[in-house]
This record gives sequence, structure tokens and C-alpha cells, in this order.
Amino acid sequence: MKLENNSLKNVAEGAFEETIIEDGFFVLTCKNENSTIKILEREIDSSYIQFHFCTKGAGVFMFNQGNYTLNINEETSLLLYNPQRDLPIHLELQPNSWLVSLAISIKKFHGLFSKDANYITFLTDENKDKKYYTDGKINPSMAVVLNQLISFNLNTTIKPLYFKGKVYELLSLYFNRSEDADIEHCPFLVDEVNVAKLKKAKDIIITNMAEPPTLQELAEEIGLSLKKLKDGFKQIYGDTVYSFLFDYKMEVARKLLESGDHNVNEVGLKVGYSTASHFIAAFKKKFGTTPKKYITATS
Repeated sequence: MKLENNSLKNVAEGAFEETIIEDGFFVLTCKNENSTIKILEREIDSSYIQFHFCTKGAGVFMFNQGNYTLNINEETSLLLYNPQRDLPIHLELQPNSWLVSLAISIKKFHGLFSKDANYITFLTDENKDKKYYTDGKINPSMAVVLNQLISFNLNTTIKPLYFKGKVYELLSLYFNRSEDADIEHCPFLVDEVNVAKLKKAKDIIITNMAEPPTLQELAEEIGLSLKKLKDGFKQIYGDTVYSFLFDYKMEVARKLLESGDHNVNEVGLKVGYSTASHFIAAFKKKFGTTPKKYITATS
């Protein structure tokens, strides 16, 4: 597919957040919460297999100086492997889009399935030197793990260990071919309908972050019990509803402060704090410094 002219697009350079799992295996994550397209690049040579998962929004991968593109849409995946040439990532991530990518060396990957290489189609002797591209759907079980990865907010010292466990779980779910492959194992996430309801809950609290509904109101609006809302939200997004919202509000506040278009009081009001003192205390809890000092340090 021929690439369109980018000259008129509203774009901005960005960067992946990279986590090393072990030698020859790393994870890239990116949340584009902006209103502009984010351009992301990462060199990856031909010895790696790439798995890309779009949990929200959409993106376009570009190859060969932009002469060919591959689209990735919400709740879909792409597997890319070409032993004949390098496949560096050049991605246009659309506004309000989330992406998780795994890159693992063919040597390490083969070792995961060495006892039964025929289980994975492109690892067979017949196909091992051929390029292999395939897309697929992200099932509910995979969606849970992906959102835990991209919304990680535990102590940073355990991040490598946490990610290692999660990415191996993700690969297991990706290649699972049993009849239960698309069945969510958690009792409160038995189907895609409930997953969609929990995503709706997240969108509701983000849209109404200055005056969020109570948990009971939120549960009633999305049509889940209070327990299923609380348990399901934490399973998908890795945190409670209000802790997730707190982190989101602080990130919005940080960006507003960096823009220089609003003073501390205005930013506090925009994210739901009626008094400056409460906002300052919340901001300091999150970032370890006051909004005023943060502005000074970033200006």
C-alpha cells in the first residue's frame, strides 16, 4: 500500500517506554493521550520477531522509506517476522491510542517451543527462512494482561520482574489454540460485553474527572454490580477506580503546567480540586514536588 503525503498531518515526535525483559527480549509501550499523531521509531534487526498489540485507537507501521504500510486497529495484533531484512519500527500512533510491542530474538523465541517447533507455523523447517506477517484479534484474556502492562503503576523496582511474568503470560495466551482460548478465566470477566462495560467505566471517569460519579453511580451506569466493577476494573487496569483516576488527573495536571497556559489554581480546578492547597498536596504526593517548583524545574 502506498503511503500518503505526511506534510499536512499534525504530528509530533515521541518515544516508546522500553523495558528489558532479558537479553534478546524487550517490551515497548506507548500511550498517545494527545490530539496529535505521535511518530515513534526503534531500530530492530532481522533476528527479532515483533508482536504489536493495539488496545486503544489505531496506528500505521511504515516500511521501506514509507512505500509500504501496515495498519493496526483497536483490539487487534500484528506479528512481524522477516529473516531476510531488518524491520525497524516507524509508527504513526493516532491520537488517544495505546500500543504494547514485544520484540524477541528468534533464537530465544525458538527456545520457548524447541520441543515442539511445529506448533508454531513459521518455526517449521519449511518456513524458517520465510517472512511471516499475520494479524489477529485481542481476546479478553490478552486484553487484561496488556492493560496491566500499559497501566503499570507499582513500585518501579519490581517493574522488570512484573513485566517478565506478564509478557510470558501474554505469549502463552497469544499462541493458545485450545477451545478455551477466548474464554476469560476471571469469573467477573466472562465475556467481551463485561470488558466493554469496564472500558466504558474508565471513559466515564476520565470524561468527568473534575466531578466523577460515585462507585455506585458508575456501576449502575455501566450495568455491573459494584463488586464486579471494583474487581474487574482492578484486574484490567491494575488499580482501583479512584487510584487510576488520581494518576490520570495528575498526568493531566502535569501537562497543563508544562504548557504554561494556566496557573496553579486554574490547573487544580480543571482536574477537580476546589482549593489550591488540596491540589498542591495531591501533586506533591504523586511527583514529590510542588506544582510551582515543578514549573520552575521544567521551564
